[in-house]
Amino acid sequence: MTSNSGLLRRMFCLIVTSGMPLMAFGVNTPKIAPATDPFELVTGAVQVVDTPESRAEVLRLLARARKSLALRSAGQPYDLKVDFTVDSLGQTNYDGTWEMEDLFAPGQGLRWTAKAAAGYHITAISSKGELYTEGTASAIPLRLHEVRGLLFDPIPSTAYASLGSIRTSGATFHGATVTCVLLSRSRNASNPALGRGWEETEECIDLQSGLLRMHSEVPGRYAVYDYSNAPQLGDHILPRAVTVTEAGRIVSTISVESLQAISTADPSLFAPSDAMKAGPATVMTSARKISRLQGQGPFTSAMTARPVCVFGMVTSTGQLVEAHSLQPSDPNSQAAVEDAKRIDFSPTIPGAVAPLLPPAARPRQHFVFVIEKFVSPQ
Repeated sequence: MTSNSGLLRRMFCLIVTSGMPLMAFGVNTPKIAPATDPFELVTGAVQVVDTPESRAEVLRLLARARKSLALRSAGQPYDLKVDFTVDSLGQTNYDGTWEMEDLFAPGQGLRWTAKAAAGYHITAISSKGELYTEGTASAIPLRLHEVRGLLFDPIPSTAYASLGSIRTSGATFHGATVTCVLLSRSRNASNPALGRGWEETEECIDLQSGLLRMHSEVPGRYAVYDYSNAPQLGDHILPRAVTVTEAGRIVSTISVESLQAISTADPSLFAPSDAMKAGPATVMTSARKISRLQGQGPFTSAMTARPVCVFGMVTSTGQLVEAHSLQPSDPNSQAAVEDAKRIDFSPTIPGAVAPLLPPAARPRQHFVFVIEKFVSPQ
């Protein structure tokens, strides 16, 4: 994110098939089956946003929604308390109830804590340009990482969004008129004329309020934002609740219990303990998308590739953990997860998916979305 949570909100997309770029197949590239999900709003015609004026208008829409969630930019000390419940059927760690609290004071820093009924806990302090953590494990669990991302900084920055392709589609969501913005990393992305592409990130924004109503980084995973009795800090508005679904099933329910402006904070809360100083803190950083074509060539345009997206987290050691399919009913679901686990995510070897890190860099973890495309003859 950005300053709100220490996550860098950028999405990298790599496209490979047996070590070869997907675009190398040219006109012989298989057709891609459409993205389908009970929560998908973009299923019909989509408009390409390609003029400087229209792109600037959409970027302003994204920036407005993004700013509303950026609590720390208000310059006001606050105390935020959040509860959430995870029900992933054991596919991710620490199912059950969670509590999280953020305490922020300008000039002093950010202190946040989280604990799960299942046994995990963490305390993190960001102060004077330094980051410290102390907790059950060095890796931050996927669902906790997810909550912080969805609450504070789900929308990419204007600088990032402006680099790639932008498409839009109008929809009605819970009685409100929304514009769904589809973003691809490349300006030359090959997206379908109808519906959403598998590599596109989707941000659906209420045109009247300017608030984010739905966020989806890949088909199959959606976060729905509810602003009923929404907590507010100045002109910044947080959702009262966020509901996360995977394959149409609720896996996480996030509730903002309170958001209070405070006059001051105890300076000792931002002083790291000796245990915190002893070890490097893990930084939550950029999510990545990887697209892989599975099947025996030669491929033709008469063939169809049916995607399965694997969602997981890459630890600072390059290990893929908590990986699971977002299309579990697909017959290739398990094969997709197994292939994703074979990818070398090591951060220290040439050619690895993760960028090389200098020896003194802090350990980093990031989400990964591996879009496995299985080719069938028809």
